[in-house]
Amino acid sequence: MANTIVVVGFGPGISNAVAEKFGAAGHPVALVARSEERILAGAKALEAKGIKAAAIRADASDATSIRQAIKQAREKLGPIEVIHWNAYSGGAGELLTASAKDLSGVFDVAVVGLVNAVQEALPDLKSTKGSVLVTNGGFGDISPQIDEIAVSMKYAGLALANTAKHRLVGLLSTTLKNDGVYVGEVVVLGQVKGTAWDNGQATLDPSAIADRFRELHTGRKEVSIRFPS
Repeated sequence: MANTIVVVGFGPGISNAVAEKFGAAGHPVALVARSEERILAGAKALEAKGIKAAAIRADASDATSIRQAIKQAREKLGPIEVIHWNAYSGGAGELLTASAKDLSGVFDVAVVGLVNAVQEALPDLKSTKGSVLVTNGGFGDISPQIDEIAVSMKYAGLALANTAKHRLVGLLSTTLKNDGVYVGEVVVLGQVKGTAWDNGQATLDPSAIADRFRELHTGRKEVSIRFPS
């Protein structure tokens, strides 16, 4: 029996495709984001396809808020088997002018929020032998070329957060593997169609990325893969 997937940072693109992919496989789907309009519309669209869904408004950067969202997902849809962490912050784009709040905010989403979600869902994740699936991006790579791009495009904060998130995926994987909980990430290298990053030239298909997340969940081997690879 498939148990609940909680999609945090729901929006068009990857998270929507993941929600549809896992929902079609029988998982009830909890959609979590700050935009009530977006998650209500998303839940309605899933239900129209015969997928059990719930909309839960929460702020991924707020530990209390995200813990409460996990509790609500469990209450509404049952035990949690999968957390898909798709949330990110675009703050602190320029390091020399970024406020302390903006700097801490990117880590509140990428690290603190994710850890709190896992902590809150941990009993369920252990009992279901579940998965934590993380969307990441190429700005997390450490190289002079990536640094040049991140600085010129004013994505310094995102680059820091993505690097930290990559490290967190590895640490969580090592921490939870003996409990039968799988942790893995897809590092997306490019613009995804239908997302806020799509400037009209996006080439990456969100459904294909969702397929990779599904493969990670079922295969439970690789901790980090790159798309396209």
